[in-house]
Amino acid sequence: MTRLLLRADASPTIGVGHVARMVAFAEQARGLGWSVAFSGTLTGADWFAERLAELDVTVVDPTDPNDDEGLPRLVRKLGSDVVVVDHYGIGEVRPAVNAAGAALVSLEGGAFGRRAADVVVDSGFHSRPRPDDGSGVVLRGPRYAPIREQVLRARRLRAERVAEPGRPPEVVVVLGGGAVWREEVTRVLSRLRDTGLPFNADVVAHGDPDVPRAGTGQRFTVSRPDTRLPERLAAADLVVSAAGVTLLEACCIGVPIALVLLVDNQEAGYRAAVEQGFAVGLGRADTLHGATEALVRLLGDPAERRRLASVAADVVDGRGAKRVLEAVPAG
Repeated sequence: MTRLLLRADASPTIGVGHVARMVAFAEQARGLGWSVAFSGTLTGADWFAERLAELDVTVVDPTDPNDDEGLPRLVRKLGSDVVVVDHYGIGEVRPAVNAAGAALVSLEGGAFGRRAADVVVDSGFHSRPRPDDGSGVVLRGPRYAPIREQVLRARRLRAERVAEPGRPPEVVVVLGGGAVWREEVTRVLSRLRDTGLPFNADVVAHGDPDVPRAGTGQRFTVSRPDTRLPERLAAADLVVSAAGVTLLEACCIGVPIALVLLVDNQEAGYRAAVEQGFAVGLGRADTLHGATEALVRLLGDPAERRRLASVAADVVDGRGAKRVLEAVPAG
């Protein structure tokens, strides 16, 4: 039996995207009959912890990112054959992981999280140069994005959805699973209010953002992140999102997306999504210049929303985790 070790962290600062990808790999690996262990923090990601438990994944104490021998030590202890690392703080560990008996799969986003590996995965929307560091297989593009089974079910729900003519658009606002974006969420809600158009906005956020007074025909409902986000996305007429893991999941589900540039490591994905025409850019989260005008166009144009949704669904098909594990060299 192949033994897989997953290494990632979640926290109120970095959000839960890294762990979401690990859940996708755990689901795929368990379907193949592999045993799976997870090492990392799960702060603020209780629903992913529950999913790992459902999959009978062994959760062990996280290794210290600054301890170069911590991960190889854990590999030897567990007898792991394959290690998947999705972490910006862990350095070059391939030689030590290989010496401990495992192949290394490393997820990166451009220079963020970059390290040499037997299999490198960058599931961003654009091709970017990468220095030759001796890595084995380099997989690029959204066809390698690891997508959870719940998201794939939401994709099927979306395909069956029938729009109700004449009702206000349903908008989902979600700027990641971190708790530090209170002001940015508040700013997005103000831009939505300023459109003057009717909508029902489901705001998924930590940090208790200030909700502006709604205009005529407008409604804001705020709730904390939970397990139902994919289903919420599937029922939306428009999603306002940051350009991280939620963008990939929203594309897979097939919904129209308005993007906020929240953090620097998402800039390349933000620009590629806007330039390739499957999302509309609202600008940087600290300014949102032109966001109100862009939201007016989207809220008032169902045909444009349908076009965006169709293009997005074609970009991410949801089979990325399978493709990545198939690329791991045989031990």
